[in-house]
Amino acid sequence: MEFLDIGEVAAKSGLKPSALRHYEEVGLISSVSRHGLRRQFSPEVLLQLKLISLGKLAGFSLCEIAGMLGSSGVPALPRAALHRKANAIDQQIHGLTVLRDTLRHVADCPAPSHLECPTFRRLVEAAGKRGRGTGK
Repeated sequence: MEFLDIGEVAAKSGLKPSALRHYEEVGLISSVSRHGLRRQFSPEVLLQLKLISLGKLAGFSLCEIAGMLGSSGVPALPRAALHRKANAIDQQIHGLTVLRDTLRHVADCPAPSHLECPTFRRLVEAAGKRGRGTGK
């Protein structure tokens, strides 16, 4: 089997070598050997890095991702946690959609003043209730 050195992994993954060293330090990936001072990785590390990137994009912590990758290198994906994260993303999408629609309405509102627009007042009222409910 031909191994990839850390520079090749960095180039193919788009990650800096320092990030790869950090991922190795926290147990997300592991090098298989060294060629001189350069770490060598199996080609499978590229798939692991894609899974790590996907997990980070979904909002999982590196610790959570490490638990999902498992020490054996075989992913152990907790379906319930993935469903919870997907539901949270659905809520974010809904909130962002409402925010986008509000901004578009405000930008295009034909009322002489936004304060005269009943839709604007209703949207602001709804946004204020959501903001109080989240503790933000």
